[in-house]
Amino acid sequence: MQFPTLKSYLNWAKGHAPKGPFAFIFAQDDIELTHTVAHHIKLGFPQTVVLADPPLARPADLPAETAFVRRAAKSSADISQEMNAIISALPRQWIYCCYNGEYLFYPFCESRSIGEIIAFTTEERRMTIPTTVVDLYAGNLRQSPDGVDVTNTYLDRLGYYEQIRQDAQNVPLERQVNIFGGLRRRFEEHVPWEKRRLDRVALFQAVRGLKFQPDFTFNRPEFNTISCPWHHNVTAAVGSFRAAKSLRRNPGSRNAISSFQWPGSEQFKWHSQHLMDLGFMEPGQWF
Repeated sequence: MQFPTLKSYLNWAKGHAPKGPFAFIFAQDDIELTHTVAHHIKLGFPQTVVLADPPLARPADLPAETAFVRRAAKSSADISQEMNAIISALPRQWIYCCYNGEYLFYPFCESRSIGEIIAFTTEERRMTIPTTVVDLYAGNLRQSPDGVDVTNTYLDRLGYYEQIRQDAQNVPLERQVNIFGGLRRRFEEHVPWEKRRLDRVALFQAVRGLKFQPDFTFNRPEFNTISCPWHHNVTAAVGSFRAAKSLRRNPGSRNAISSFQWPGSEQFKWHSQHLMDLGFMEPGQWF
């Protein structure tokens, strides 16, 4: 399926798309795009949608059931306008969003579908599953100069911290945190301040009046919380090559960085248990 605009896809989806959850993948290039789509199909998303920056063409090996939509503008990192159109068009549906080269993991995702974790979360009266972005990177930049290698992937096992989020008047916000670490912390001199946070609300239920903001938060405070008031909820992680790609594409950082490896590096096992063991996500009451 191919659509010339997001509006045309959403008009089609209202009457013809399978019931969600929906995975919307924003493709800024073709690096690992098909692999990204395949990962999310394997998780059980009934509908995967690629929103592609022009002039990116539909890859020949993209699964036929994946919708391919052309974005209106070239390489805009701010996806809020498009996400708000999606929220408005698909009320009550669960929605996940990411970029190509990013991979959703949740506890026990190897044996439990995305529908199962959403059903559990709904029973807990939650409308979001908070996610932490985990920067992934190639183990050898000589062999993988773009910083991406899914066969020899590393992550930082330490060096993370969180801060209580505050409002404009410096008042702490209940159950909201900013998380930092990974490549964005180690090479922070090359990363704008607004790009350093690792916390993200990437999986949520659309409701009327909800607004997705450029920093991956929402206009409703409860959607930005890490858990409900009475116990810890299930959380997820997004393994992301995006920071590695950016650091390798920027001439200043590319010339300054010969390797992403450091004593805190660890080879990624591409398994949810690995991310739980390192504390990037937790099952809450889901076992």
